[in-house]
Amino acid sequence: MKAISILGSTGSIGCNTLKVVEHLAGEFRVVALGAGKNMEKLAEQIRRFQPELVAVETEECAEDLLRRISNFKSRIPKIEIGATGLIRVATHEQATTVVSATVGAVGFVPTLRALEAGKRVALANKETLVMAGELMTEAARKNNAEILPVDSEHNALHQCLRGESSGEVRRLILTASGGPFRTKSKDDIENATIEQALNHPTWNMGDKITIDCATLMNKGLEVIEARWLFDFPADEIAVVVHPQSVVHSMIEMIDGSIIAQMGVTDMRHAIQYALTFPLRKSSCLPPLDFAKLSHLTFEEPDLEKFPCLALAYRALKIGGTMPATLNAANEIAVQAFLDSKIRLSDIPKIIESVMNEHESQPATSLEVILETDARARKQAIIKLDKNAAAD
Repeated sequence: MKAISILGSTGSIGCNTLKVVEHLAGEFRVVALGAGKNMEKLAEQIRRFQPELVAVETEECAEDLLRRISNFKSRIPKIEIGATGLIRVATHEQATTVVSATVGAVGFVPTLRALEAGKRVALANKETLVMAGELMTEAARKNNAEILPVDSEHNALHQCLRGESSGEVRRLILTASGGPFRTKSKDDIENATIEQALNHPTWNMGDKITIDCATLMNKGLEVIEARWLFDFPADEIAVVVHPQSVVHSMIEMIDGSIIAQMGVTDMRHAIQYALTFPLRKSSCLPPLDFAKLSHLTFEEPDLEKFPCLALAYRALKIGGTMPATLNAANEIAVQAFLDSKIRLSDIPKIIESVMNEHESQPATSLEVILETDARARKQAIIKLDKNAAAD
């Protein structure tokens, strides 16, 4: 059996990964799990999958977890804490594949360490490539490691590009659902509630990613991620809004042909593909029922209503540390919205303000990236404080 570690095991991608492991019984063995604060769910995962190592966010979480698992008849795993614990999960000596499914910058260093250790990384944490795409891809190259995308759009592109010469591909086309405000006005977005922003029409995801979908920042981050995964420049990566989320992404060939990857709306397909590549295994998902597809529609994204997408393209074209700045400012702004401190429409304003004050430099080292991330977060918090004072 192949041994795997999972960073973010209690989140949506982590839980779906474990469903795939159960479906592919006998193919994979879970040796390490990294989680945040959901000890109830982590305890259940330990009972079912019996990992050797787990990582939790705090000492209090570790104490809570120990209380929950102390009476288990199976082996009690070693418990690590914080960032160090996540790194140990990511570099577990037996794991050949690491599923990177944490949300935000917390997954950056552990994912880098996994690549440096020569692991196959099934990547769902897009922020790692947004912050330091050059650093990540260079680490993969130097250490004979692999990055297999789990995001449904990039996973689809990976499938479309199999066997194709990059010189014959004109552009990559990422599809976007459009989020909950696709048909709403700017005023609706201005006055959006947290509940409305979290009401995604297609996917069931964590809060941060769902808000990014509401602003289309998620698609902007995916544009940056696609640049590093597939080595295409910004002007050869397009975004098209496709509300039905059946076509997960496409490539356009130089002769005008379009190759699309389609499937049911379920992340288990992308996860299984990344775990078993280059093989394909029978899936537990139902086949796509074309008889139930009354229509498929496509439209251009509205950059006036959704300026976050334009900001992401701008950050990618500037390059260097600007994407890391964009990502950090966005994380702070999204959390502020979730904490009811700002309006949804304030998110791009804060990001743009932080970007305008940032002088980009080459993103050549871990230290440079982490320093940029910390500085951008501090600047975004200052902007929030000024915004609160103005109100």
